[in-house]
Amino acid sequence: MVIISTSTERSLLMSKIGAKDTKPELAVRKTLHSFGIRYRLHYKTLPGTPDLVLPKYKTVIFVNGCFWHSHNCPKGTSRPKTNKEFWENKISNNVKRDTMTKKVLTGLGWKVVTIWECQTKDLSSLQKTLLNLLPKKDSILR
Repeated sequence: MVIISTSTERSLLMSKIGAKDTKPELAVRKTLHSFGIRYRLHYKTLPGTPDLVLPKYKTVIFVNGCFWHSHNCPKGTSRPKTNKEFWENKISNNVKRDTMTKKVLTGLGWKVVTIWECQTKDLSSLQKTLLNLLPKKDSILR
């Protein structure tokens, strides 16, 4: 693990973390593509700008980082030791926004799926999860 000694170094490191084209997102995209599933990326006209939209299946996929969206895995439950109030507020607001976005999208008739960063580490498990999104008649891989 990298040891950050100053707040300037930490700030620089955190600023480099992107919201698009992350490794977990690319793993999900590659897996869907291998199944022949077509999708749209970062569809801005839908609430929350989902990472992937599968229009044919009326399904949106959010690929969430465990830390940033407070997943119940070891990475998601850890918190920085400095500036605790800031981080608690930031992550809490992310979770609230995720909940509201899911409610709105569900109300609009979309199926909302969240893939967590830790789920993308095991490729066979990720494939099974993504295959379960498809109706049985469309899945030639089952």
